[in-house]
Amino acid sequence: MEGVMLPKVGRVVTPGGVVNGTVVVEDDRIAAVEERDGEPTGWVLPGFVDVHCHGGGGFSLAGGDPESARGAAAFHASRGTTTLVASMVSSTHEFLLSATRAMRPLVADGTLAGVHYEGPYISEAKCGAHVTSVLRDPDTAELGELIDAGDGAVKMVTIAPELPGAIEAIEFLDSRGVVASIGHTDASYEQTAAGIDAGAQAATHLFNAMRAFNHRDPGPIPALIADERIFSEIIADPVHLHPGTMRFAFDVSLPGWTILVSDAMDAAGLADGSYQLGRHEVSVSDGVATVAGTDVIAGSTITLLDAVRNTVTLAGQSMEAAAQMAAATPAELLGLHDVGSLEAGKLADAVVLDDELRLVSVMRRGVWLDV
Repeated sequence: MEGVMLPKVGRVVTPGGVVNGTVVVEDDRIAAVEERDGEPTGWVLPGFVDVHCHGGGGFSLAGGDPESARGAAAFHASRGTTTLVASMVSSTHEFLLSATRAMRPLVADGTLAGVHYEGPYISEAKCGAHVTSVLRDPDTAELGELIDAGDGAVKMVTIAPELPGAIEAIEFLDSRGVVASIGHTDASYEQTAAGIDAGAQAATHLFNAMRAFNHRDPGPIPALIADERIFSEIIADPVHLHPGTMRFAFDVSLPGWTILVSDAMDAAGLADGSYQLGRHEVSVSDGVATVAGTDVIAGSTITLLDAVRNTVTLAGQSMEAAAQMAAATPAELLGLHDVGSLEAGKLADAVVLDDELRLVSVMRRGVWLDV
């Protein structure tokens, strides 16, 4: 056996708590987590699982180009995200079919964990950076074609539950084993509850692109955050959420029902400038991505590593909680049983940080990556 994760004893975050020791790897699997004597240095976390990402490192996951998708996956892996879902923005049915077929081999070979459609079945009033001309009501026939085209690759669809046909679409997705995620919505509390009762399992970037909370007209947020059937995505950066809002969400939803996502677009990891997200030109200034000429946020420029740091340093959460929200909980949502935690038998995906939470190294499937 081989595969000591740190040159000295580290704080290994496991499902049972923090172990002062190391991880033993055999081939592409974890053989054991072993306690070791000595003063621990740094952290060993499970490889991150990002269920909502549009690109990074100058590469797009939303454009339907397999080589670009491979580049984005490699970039995020080098930052600790060893399991990645490709999120598509709203587009025509024909484009989504073509993009799904293009991504299917990458899911089959393990480059990607699946495909997420963040639209087009979303509210025009809460569309964010999505192009309104392609938005439409949910259609089970379209969804069936997309799921069939993916042959197991389609993992999640964002839907606004107030739209005509949305409840039927959520029920259909649930019957096909695809996660329906409530988001980009102007729904009432009651419409949101109906979507959850129909089988929705997640909330797409909770708080962002949804009707704001009002004490007499609460809207979707309290319906989503308080229901244990819902896994709530959180974009943990101060652009999307005030740190106090992050802390509130983490304290109410708890790590077992909260998922850190990057919502990253192509500019993640790169300098300010002009980029593309779907059909929109995006301007990035001081790391903030907006639709060019507007103040509409267009995804993020963070990675899940940044989200983990922000969760700990800005929102006051423990490293164990941050690791769970970045790995175990998203893996649970998607039914991924080989990733998400450091325990014997799982794939050897791990992220090593120093005491200041700086990246030291990343292992994916038992192989050290260039970072």
